[in-house]
Amino acid sequence: MGTPDFSVGIMEKMLEQGIQLVGCVTVADKPAGRGQQLHESPVKRFALEHAIPVLQPLKLKDEAFLEELRALKADVFVVVAFRMLPAEVWKMPRFGTFNLHASLLPDYRGAAPINWAIINGDKQTGVSTFFIDEAIDTGNVIAQTKMDIAENETAGSLHDRMMVTGGELVVQTIQAIEAGTVQPIPQEQFKDSLMRPAPKLFRENTQIDWSKPVREIHQLICGLSPYPAAWTRWVNSKGEIKQVKLYKTTIEDSGSIAIHRDGIVNDLSSDKHTIKVHCTDGILVIQELQMEGKKRMSARDWLVGNSVSDWSIEA
Repeated sequence: MGTPDFSVGIMEKMLEQGIQLVGCVTVADKPAGRGQQLHESPVKRFALEHAIPVLQPLKLKDEAFLEELRALKADVFVVVAFRMLPAEVWKMPRFGTFNLHASLLPDYRGAAPINWAIINGDKQTGVSTFFIDEAIDTGNVIAQTKMDIAENETAGSLHDRMMVTGGELVVQTIQAIEAGTVQPIPQEQFKDSLMRPAPKLFRENTQIDWSKPVREIHQLICGLSPYPAAWTRWVNSKGEIKQVKLYKTTIEDSGSIAIHRDGIVNDLSSDKHTIKVHCTDGILVIQELQMEGKKRMSARDWLVGNSVSDWSIEA
């Protein structure tokens, strides 16, 4: 059960290891684009390409859907990036239903664990499998794999690595269930674990606060790249305000170069290839950005047709 590309990577790994997928549950096709044509989820496309039956219920408690699900006679349900399941569903298979979660539970329960691990500056994260119960992300943990977070790593790159590691963990979990060797651990027993939330990302918590330390700003940008992207507003010399999304940044030591203060965006590099923002305790080097109404591009390309002297950060 799943919807995005992350789920597809897990399904690929399962098939590679000879695990039989008797069916797939994903969201209904949705209209998208200028023509509002119906688009299939990545999971549905993958399933159809591999002759896997697809179920797309509008309501998970619909009796017709439940009958179709029972008819598949699955031994276990695997949930990856899907919505909350009613008990009628997760109690159905004889070996239960387990979920793959992109954190080391009980830390980062919630919708955006990958993003928040990077936003908070963590050096390590991981993936967990756990049996689903009545609440969200609270079930007994089956297995976990730890992963290091690299310097300047984005949510996108960590997502892709987790897709591989998560697929391996799902296979290991299924094999352990089949062998009868699973020993689930209640999350309350993880006494040394943090229990930070991983709430959904909205416009309000993705805006850059330039009064914060440069490290925190950089981590926010990395943790929101490529989606939904950290954003700010720039004002040009004509008074026009444009939203700007930042995708790739680094931190530069401010000790050896001149700094422009008062929140002004300035190109401080001699080669004119980067945009540098003075923060409270350092300089943020912008390498990739997207200005409102334009495509995503490198700072170098942006500077070909723009001058940073014409822009400042909105107060």
